Amino acid sequence: MKSIAGTWQLVRTSCVAADDGTPLPPPYGGEKAMGRVVLNEDGRMMAVLIDGRVELPHGETREYTSYFGQYTFDGKKLVTRVDAASEAERMGTDQIRDVRFEDGLMVLRPPLKRIAGRMGQRELFWRKISDT
Repeated sequence: MKSIAGTWQLVRTSCVAADDGTPLPPPYGGEKAMGRVVLNEDGRMMAVLIDGRVELPHGETREYTSYFGQYTFDGKKLVTRVDAASEAERMGTDQIRDVRFEDGLMVLRPPLKRIAGRMGQRELFWRKISDT
């Protein structure tokens, strides 16, 4: 795929333990995950992701993130210099995602994250819904 520019809809998420591949809770509510990524031809992007479950189990917090900024894409890595974000600690940082394409979907892999007490590797699967 030459260009990733367009609007992408989150269609699936997964997470596995980094050390042994054991399944971990999927991000953003798993099957109810909702999200959009808009990548413009001019190198600007914005992303919004949320746990779309109507009700959460007692004690759980709704997972939500959003950010935008200037991006570069070299065919394997998407790097976004964050201008603003829902988490203040992301502002001014580079958000780096490994990218691959599989069955017509763009798969983004963020850095490892502590999930349920273990280091987990998340994957977010996106379907292109518009070229703009």
